[in-house]
Formats: sequence, C-alpha cells, structure tokens
Amino acid sequence: MDRFFSKLDLRDIKIDPEASFPPDEDAYSDNGASGWTEPEPEPEREPEAVTVTVAVATETRRSDVLKVSARSRPSAVAGAIAGVVRESGRAEVQAIGAGATNQAVKAVAIARDYLLETGIEAVCLPAFIDVMIDNENRTAIRLIVEPR
Repeated sequence: MDRFFSKLDLRDIKIDPEASFPPDEDAYSDNGASGWTEPEPEPEREPEAVTVTVAVATETRRSDVLKVSARSRPSAVAGAIAGVVRESGRAEVQAIGAGATNQAVKAVAIARDYLLETGIEAVCLPAFIDVMIDNENRTAIRLIVEPR
C-alpha cells in the first residue's frame, strides 16, 4: 500500500489498553454540544500489593475493549487497535450507534493496513452485544480484530 501512513514505523508505539478516544475539542465548532464530557481524574492512591499467579500450561488471552464514539478519529483508534493486536494478539472495539460504528469500521480498515506493514494479516469478527449504560440496556457492535 502506498498511503501516507505507509512510511510510519508503528512498532515502537505503546497504547494504554484502558484508553478511550474522545473527540478533539478544537476540531469541532459546536462548543461542547456533542454531549461528551471529560471524566474526572481519579484521586491518587497508594499502590497496593498484588499477587500474581502464573500458569505455564495454559494460555489465557486477555483482550482489551477500545470504546469508539462518533467523534473519534479513525486513525488514532487504528493505531490503538494495531498496538493492542501486536501486544495482546487480539483487540476488541466497541461502538454504540451508527456514527460510532462508522468510525470503528474505518479504524479497523486502517489498522489492517498498519498491521500488514509488519506482516500481520488481521481479520475482523463483528458481533452484537448488550451493554448496561446508566441502568439502561443498550445494543452495541463489538468488532474483534485478530491475526488470521
């Protein structure tokens, strides 16, 4: 592929698995009418001791859910998808609504190109899921991206 991102080296980019992608404030002129609010930062806490048990005989694949909004930038989400697939072997992208689903599908298409540059052929498995938001049951689209 000869696209503008084909010259980028994405192997060194690390994405926080808990990341979400809010819209860029300066990219829209609706002055906050989109309904998006920044979450309040959690207060700092002392780190707790953690006990880790490792089972050598079994492999558990933990996949992280990347939540996409209608105002998310597909290229940013694509970078996150590619990073999570490289790190964990699988990424789950969740979207609620037509606009968010549109951005998520575009991001998956771009992420496939990012991953192809490093020799990973990715596939996407779409599914409907039910999620609880504000004590209300909603239907979401979950796109699972993993190597073929």
